[in-house]
Amino acid sequence: MNTFVNGINNDPAMPNSEIAKQTVTPNEAHQNFANTLKTAIENVNNAQAESDKKTEALAKGQIDDLHDVMITAQKASVTLETSVEVQRQVIDAYNKIMRMQI
Repeated sequence: MNTFVNGINNDPAMPNSEIAKQTVTPNEAHQNFANTLKTAIENVNNAQAESDKKTEALAKGQIDDLHDVMITAQKASVTLETSVEVQRQVIDAYNKIMRMQI
């Protein structure tokens, strides 16, 4: 219980935290966002590639575990759907910002 409380007290989002006091330049923020986005897209691509690989192996008779193939395909599908929904949300947020009057 004490560890949990200490974990909360060390939350980086809290204003007294050492991490919250650090400043990030716009260029660093841009690079961090770009790297995060690139990693997320690579993860979606890897999930799709793994699903395709297992589906092809099942069709060729190289593996017999249909459940594993279906689970992998479903994970890839959910990952892709999530990324598409995030894209929609980002575009909606951008459009709302662009419509704001100054």
